[in-house]
Amino acid sequence: MIIRSTRFIKSAASPPTWPPADVPEVAFVGRSNVGKSSLINTLVRRRNLVRTSRTPGRTQLINFFAINEDFNLVDLPGYGFAQVPLKLRQSWGPMVRAYLAQRPTLRVVVLLFDLRRVPSGEDLQLLDWLEEADIPTIPVITKADKVGRAQRVRQMKPILAETGLPADAFTLFSAVTREGMEEIWARIEAVLEPMAPKGDDAGG
Repeated sequence: MIIRSTRFIKSAASPPTWPPADVPEVAFVGRSNVGKSSLINTLVRRRNLVRTSRTPGRTQLINFFAINEDFNLVDLPGYGFAQVPLKLRQSWGPMVRAYLAQRPTLRVVVLLFDLRRVPSGEDLQLLDWLEEADIPTIPVITKADKVGRAQRVRQMKPILAETGLPADAFTLFSAVTREGMEEIWARIEAVLEPMAPKGDDAGG
């Protein structure tokens, strides 16, 4: 993927405040502190397109970013962390479900898991919901640099067991080494390419 331009569009909470649904969208979701902001910044080769923070739960709205003016990346709020007010935590679930269920231009969801942690009940509920809703999903295991290569198989076993997915369904990713970046883009492009306009080929 060649990144020619990136642009923050807006932050929004409810369907009336979302930007127009006029281009395909790729959504990113995962537990708070899973490394979602770092993943998005690495993919678009920008240090601070998405704000990163050591305080989990900082992403409290749905954030929309235009990529090449061709499609949007959508940063969904993280879940599962207690260091935010209860009322705000309770609003995140309906906010995310509304986007996933109602956004007509959503093409694929990148669902993040931490290599060092066993998937939570919320992780598994979201995975099941995406499967039931027939939403294409790209599972990514983040923070691969935090675990030695010799230990990866052991660390992945509970993730594979809990999700019921085969190892080749996942992409291992590191924001430090950029491992997995090209594979994630390839999987995203495989979903977006069928949506691309035709008739622009040279000589066509």
